[in-house]
Amino acid sequence: MVDSKSGIREIGLAAHSAGVQRLLSSYRAIPPDANVRLAKKTSNLFRARAKSNAPGLDVSGLGAVISVDPDARTADVQGMCTYENLVAATLPYGLAPLVVPQLKTITLGGAVTGLGIESTSFRNGLPHESVLEIDVLTGGGEIVTATPDNEHADLFRSFPNSYGTLGYSTRIRIELEPVKRYVALRHLRFTDLGQLQRTMDRIVLERVWDGIAVDYLDGTVFTATEAYLTLGVQTDEPGPVSDYTDMDIYYRSIQHESVNHPKSDRLTIHDYLWRWDTDWFWCSRAFGTQNPKIRRFWPKRYLRSSFYWKLIGLDQKYDIGDRLEARKGLPPRERVVQDVEVPLDNCEHFLDWFLDEIPIEPLWLCPLRLREPAHPAADPDRPGHEAAPRPGHEAAPRPGHEAAPRPWPMYPLEPSRTYVNIGFWSSVPIVPGQPVGAANRLIEKKVSELDGHKSLYSESFYDEDEFTLLYGGDHYPQIKKRYDPDSRLLDLYSKAVQRK
Repeated sequence: MVDSKSGIREIGLAAHSAGVQRLLSSYRAIPPDANVRLAKKTSNLFRARAKSNAPGLDVSGLGAVISVDPDARTADVQGMCTYENLVAATLPYGLAPLVVPQLKTITLGGAVTGLGIESTSFRNGLPHESVLEIDVLTGGGEIVTATPDNEHADLFRSFPNSYGTLGYSTRIRIELEPVKRYVALRHLRFTDLGQLQRTMDRIVLERVWDGIAVDYLDGTVFTATEAYLTLGVQTDEPGPVSDYTDMDIYYRSIQHESVNHPKSDRLTIHDYLWRWDTDWFWCSRAFGTQNPKIRRFWPKRYLRSSFYWKLIGLDQKYDIGDRLEARKGLPPRERVVQDVEVPLDNCEHFLDWFLDEIPIEPLWLCPLRLREPAHPAADPDRPGHEAAPRPGHEAAPRPGHEAAPRPWPMYPLEPSRTYVNIGFWSSVPIVPGQPVGAANRLIEKKVSELDGHKSLYSESFYDEDEFTLLYGGDHYPQIKKRYDPDSRLLDLYSKAVQRK
């Protein structure tokens, strides 16, 4: 269906087995009294990582797609495989993962043991919900295969949001879904956040808008009176497409004046999946790359999130940003890089509060629900692909691919309840006399008040009791003891908050 220009291929079980053996050998080489960690130079975490002089786990042979089964619509994937490589391997079959996080260098293992989300999450949930089975190198040094109903079902349920504190995935079998060649977009403008919330609620439940199916749904908030929902539908209809990998900037293309007439656009399915990566949503503006005079001469291969990560690393190492602020006579800045989930009925409340209290814009919105049995509006092969679903007439899941909600104790969300992921990624001036992380602490408090959670890829400031209540409760110590009996891996509070 889609030509792969990257040369990505399926490596097969023999190569995978060799990679696993290198991993096990490196595990055995780590001193018994040293914490186990990954030997990797890159990360999609925005919090300090634990430092260690001990050798890390060799994951160099675990970054590929093992195989794709187009008939079963599944793929066996190594834990360190990036979504860029995973998508490159599945698109030629006309298939894609059920959820493809926004940035190319996010790994499948990272999205499962952490959390990932994207514009299919209102119908497909989170990445771990399309996992069928997973091989995990536990803290105890053994590789176990966990499924929803085998002797390691407790690990299967607890692995999401454990952030490597229970073990590291070596192989993950995931479901895939059919995709078409293009995505047709409609950008709906709102001047009232309450109306945006109500419209989002309706689309999530009906999966159709103005008589046209909705396969993809996310939003962008520029101000309290300028916000957008972007609706995407898959199509094979040929026609012109936009290109946001060069001079044009995707998030700026969303903006328009009319609240009565949506703005239309079209992208290839490949470019739609990676529409946010070129400018790291809008964060590339910090590096000047949105200035046309700079962008014209910026090498196109460096217009991607992985390169911006390198620039961020230099800033963190040498305090470049704070030094520049000091030259201007300005205070240092607190990094506020977070994704939070609040129930949809609290979305307007949170947005109003945030826009009044935290000087950051734009904000990204992404609705999500725990996965339910297959929905007729979610099937791009259905006849017509335009009829609104009728309540009570949901299609049954394919045999062997049941998708009923499962309990995920490390990040509990209520079945049949819609949440909205709200992402904001910038910094604010530090106010003298306030505690470290003042803005982040304020956000954490507000999210908890609104019955929400936040992702743990960035700084967290919870005290241990509140953290335990939000992430795992009494369940986590029990599962930790079973799969990491000698505490070779950091526990989740130490890793996410204390950063020892």
